[in-house]
Amino acid sequence: MLQSDQILHDRYQLQRQLGHNAGRQTWLAIDLELKEQVVVKLLTFGGDVQWDDLKLFEREAQVLQQLDHPCIPKYRDYFSIDDRALWFGLVQDYIPGNSLKDLLVQGKKFTEAEVKQIAIEILEILTYLHELNPAVLHRDIKPSNIIYGEDQKVYLVDFGAVQDKASAEGKTFTVVGTYGYAPIEQFGGRAVPASDLYALGATLIHLLTGVSPAELPQENLKIKFKNRTSCDRKFAKWIDYLIEPSVEKRVQIARQASDHLLNLNGYLASGFTQERISKPNNSRIIVQRTSGILTIVMPRLKFSIETFGVYSLVLMFLFSWFLSIFFEVLNYTNGALRLFTTVVFWILIAAIFGVVIYKCVSREIIHIRRLGYLIEEDFLGLRMKHSESDYPITSINQQMAMFDHEGDKAKSFIRLKTSEGNHYFGAGLTNAEYIWLEQEIKDFLGLE
Repeated sequence: MLQSDQILHDRYQLQRQLGHNAGRQTWLAIDLELKEQVVVKLLTFGGDVQWDDLKLFEREAQVLQQLDHPCIPKYRDYFSIDDRALWFGLVQDYIPGNSLKDLLVQGKKFTEAEVKQIAIEILEILTYLHELNPAVLHRDIKPSNIIYGEDQKVYLVDFGAVQDKASAEGKTFTVVGTYGYAPIEQFGGRAVPASDLYALGATLIHLLTGVSPAELPQENLKIKFKNRTSCDRKFAKWIDYLIEPSVEKRVQIARQASDHLLNLNGYLASGFTQERISKPNNSRIIVQRTSGILTIVMPRLKFSIETFGVYSLVLMFLFSWFLSIFFEVLNYTNGALRLFTTVVFWILIAAIFGVVIYKCVSREIIHIRRLGYLIEEDFLGLRMKHSESDYPITSINQQMAMFDHEGDKAKSFIRLKTSEGNHYFGAGLTNAEYIWLEQEIKDFLGLE
């Protein structure tokens, strides 16, 4: 049991505990050789602490040795102690100040200017980390891991979840991050630099609203926060780009996000993209735009040539089965009943052929209007109205249906939302096609 005034590694005298959780303790200590205050992080091996925890702890020490940034506490020492329990210790610089979490708990209300300044300083740190070779990902940005120092500077601490991209290649992963702040791809072990930007965005939302992002409502996996803050619309939109659930739609690099934040008046016209998204290569979708209507012609992509082959095999089986039944019936019928059986048989065969051909040839045509939409099914030039709405479209986004009636694979759709209800289309598109179509429809309707 560790106590105040205890000396570890014949050098570090513990003063007071700064934090603790299962198997871990963080202490403020005195370096007796240098007569300076330091932070000692300790991990006790065994019990709830397993090999994965030790690997993360050792990785933190290894990565910190390579870092040299004025707003990241410097690595000083790493040691182990075998005293009835096996302890591992990591020593870093001590940063006098308070974490943003402590300030929130104390009731501090952050102004928009303060939040912007925090964002700028953290982005400067992330730019340094992400542009290293290999890039270093923090993976646990949140208010408790950001220190507002007594020198009025912002520091990023606790690299316990850190990952350098080189060590991640080809290895199994440990799920790290904090719910509400970590993006969905991180929980699948696919963290990228944009994952840290999502966590920063969620942290800024917490500072602006005073509410943890885990407690805020979501729509299509995206945090809804604008009704909880009176911050500038441009700043809110900038944060919106950081917290996009889809990593492909999110701003990708810290330097780009920083540049846009420093020049908010210049980036909003085109968002975070340097140019418009072009139609993906090999896409068979047709988009035609007039002054009043945006028409989208979409083949039923899920019925490919391969699918037609599968349908044909099934059809051959059904044909053989019906044929055997047909001849069996003919042996016991004559006259009018035989004629009736023959007609029914060929009607069934024609119906099966018709369904297969319809599925493989028909197209869905979506007419987006300033007020509402019209969805049609086109089959060899014949058009049938599928659905229609005269209510204005208020939002459009990609939405995932967790289970499909054809199996348990997750499927994505484009959702058109009106005050009357929702319409879904576009199952089976590529992610690039989803992003492109969403851009085209939003541009036509003037939606954000």
